[in-house]
Amino acid sequence: MNALTVAKFGGTSVADYAAMSKCASVIKGNESTRLVVISACSGVTNLLVELANGVSSLEKQKALLTRLQEIHFSILASLPENEAVNTAVNDILDTVATFAAAAKAPSDKITDSLVACGELMSTHIFTHLLNQQGLDAVRFDVRDALKTDDVHGKASPDLIETAYQAQTLLRPLCEEKVVVTQGFIGSDNRGNTTTLGRGGSDYSAALLAEAVQATTLEIWTDVPGIYSTDPRIAPAAAPIDEISFSEASEMANFGAKILHPSTLVPAMRQEIPVFVGSSKAPEKGGTWIRRDAEHSPLFRALALRCNQTMVTLTSLNMFHAYGFLAEVFNILAKHKVSVDLITTSEVSVSLTLDQTNTSGGAPKLPEAAELELSKLCKVTVEQDMCLVALIGNEMGESRGAAAQIFGALGEYNLRMICYGASNHNLCFLTNTAESKDVVRTLHKELFEK
Repeated sequence: MNALTVAKFGGTSVADYAAMSKCASVIKGNESTRLVVISACSGVTNLLVELANGVSSLEKQKALLTRLQEIHFSILASLPENEAVNTAVNDILDTVATFAAAAKAPSDKITDSLVACGELMSTHIFTHLLNQQGLDAVRFDVRDALKTDDVHGKASPDLIETAYQAQTLLRPLCEEKVVVTQGFIGSDNRGNTTTLGRGGSDYSAALLAEAVQATTLEIWTDVPGIYSTDPRIAPAAAPIDEISFSEASEMANFGAKILHPSTLVPAMRQEIPVFVGSSKAPEKGGTWIRRDAEHSPLFRALALRCNQTMVTLTSLNMFHAYGFLAEVFNILAKHKVSVDLITTSEVSVSLTLDQTNTSGGAPKLPEAAELELSKLCKVTVEQDMCLVALIGNEMGESRGAAAQIFGALGEYNLRMICYGASNHNLCFLTNTAESKDVVRTLHKELFEK
């Protein structure tokens, strides 16, 4: 098998029978597509997270379980009856009900086991659909190949073991059939179900592409490629035909929802080209992500990431002192707090917290960490903020770039400006209420002239 394409389809791409049928057409259109990674059907993960958080009302719990059943069996109703598939989906729904009854309080381990059920059900249904549409397809439980540590909610992959299992179990199967497997989930060395964090389907697809030594990774979503910004915010946003790994990685890290932040890391390691397109309109083309792009403009795109938490630490002891930041980061490391961005002045340091779990919402500074930091300095925690990131090339080396950017934003209050640490981005915080206006204003100034 000279060419092997891994194709990943997101939740909206497998939302219902019509959407799944379009995915099938995409797969049939490329004979090198041998490994298909899919998400849970649209909306399912949110329902499962709600159940995992604990629903005290039995009536509400029953309503959520009924909705899960409706989503999956409405698709099966459009397919010839398959008793094995129906039984498999019902068995998983029974598992969901059992876990939901036990979920009296949020638990990362229970959450992982519950939310994984979305992908486990969607892959049963999609494999059945592919076979009905003339493809020789088989379902594979990704937990047999994608091995991780035992950190529930945001597990880290065991690259060596994953590569071994993928080459032993998965690659030979891809040579015989179209293999359908799950995104987002894996298992630790004890066989416990783990997840790679919210949005981790893209990442797991890239990890599997690396592990099976694929020649191409395709990410199929509901938009035809990567745009200069979210078209729902700025209608004049334009599609990008080609972009470099570095630029796309920055976009993903700073909130572009079309890619999970970790997706490109495995692809970059093996220089696997990544294509991003719409399963709903594959004829519209999409965006190719490669190691180097033929054209590298000063300004490439804007990204917006909301639900930000900013922590400001202030102490006069910082003035002309050493060791203060080391103490701060020792405390944060002790309490497993992941830091995203950081800026400093003579007597204060501001930082944003990284979102590291599947719960959604703004990340929180653990109470114990805040208490310990308070002994060292004054701690101020602010939420209801969004991060705006401008992505481009050689931005720190271009005269006049900063004046053009900040000149356009004179009427807005910008916080925690990070500029110069990377030649590929400039970012800052603003309050949530005006964040979209900031993006529209900057897009008009930089991309619409």
